Amino acid sequence: AGFIYALTVADNFIKTGQAQNVIVIGADKMSDIVDWDDRSTCILFGDGAGALVLSASNDEKRGILSSKIYSDGEFIDILYAENAAKVKMAGQEVFKHAVEKMSKSVKDVLEEGGLSVSDIAYLVPHQANQRIIDMVGKKLRIKNEKVISTVAGHANTSAASIPLALASAEDKFSQGDLLVLTAIGGGLAWGACAVRW
Repeated sequence: AGFIYALTVADNFIKTGQAQNVIVIGADKMSDIVDWDDRSTCILFGDGAGALVLSASNDEKRGILSSKIYSDGEFIDILYAENAAKVKMAGQEVFKHAVEKMSKSVKDVLEEGGLSVSDIAYLVPHQANQRIIDMVGKKLRIKNEKVISTVAGHANTSAASIPLALASAEDKFSQGDLLVLTAIGGGLAWGACAVRW
């Protein structure tokens, strides 16, 4: 979710005139914080980094159209880093909340932008695991070919997963395509951005 939060902050800096260009970087070295004795979590995560450049433009039809970010500390105990050192995760609970909250944030961001699911050219979700990606697409009734999935190539790289997915699928996107990015992370924090490519 950190990448969605960072995009939202960067977009606001540009819209308020405080910046003309912002590089948003998502990078995580998950291998340092997984418990290698916990096979239920260590096999899920990977290391990665990716970036996106946002620039001010007079073209009001392109860029970030709307974004929504959320957090709820009530669920901190289902996904967190113990003593900022080792990932702890209640897998089934995280799965349930990920599908529910990512799907809802997509609907919220579309509604805020006056858009509908049928307007989405591609959904680019956080690459947590394939089951979550599939269920979010199914819940939103988006065809599989419109859901970008790269998790098999780099595992869950946390904040890096969306920029890595964008880079991997960039040749599929055409100018004017509506991309919706959505993610969930520890704490819990989650959100979505509607982006006109």
